[in-house]
Amino acid sequence: MVSQALSDAEYGTLATFRRELRLFLRFSKDAAIKAGLTSQQYQALLAIRAAPGSDMLVGNLAEQLLIRPNSATELVDRLEALGLVKRQPDAEDGRQVRVKPTAHANKILESLAAMHRIELQRMGPLLNDLLAGL
Repeated sequence: MVSQALSDAEYGTLATFRRELRLFLRFSKDAAIKAGLTSQQYQALLAIRAAPGSDMLVGNLAEQLLIRPNSATELVDRLEALGLVKRQPDAEDGRQVRVKPTAHANKILESLAAMHRIELQRMGPLLNDLLAGL
């Protein structure tokens, strides 16, 4: 348990930090919507693309997104219907399903990731300053 009291300035720093995180999440949601995705669909595609081999088990996707496995299955269903992912049986355990982004999804991800990188580079110095102030 943390016993050291925070100063008024530290409370202000925490509030500003949380506001900046919310601004980033809003930026991310708006960018995804402009690309024709929901925020959760973008997060899913990003998690899949970031996985080794650019594919992952549906169960691992659920863990990455902090959602239930059945919710991850429904999300993958929607992504597949949009032509953004392909399912394939796992080579080691055919009962499990791996998900891989399509070329179309990779184009969308490339554009969104570039925008997010620019935004994070813009925000980075401020976030570093805020963290240093704690």
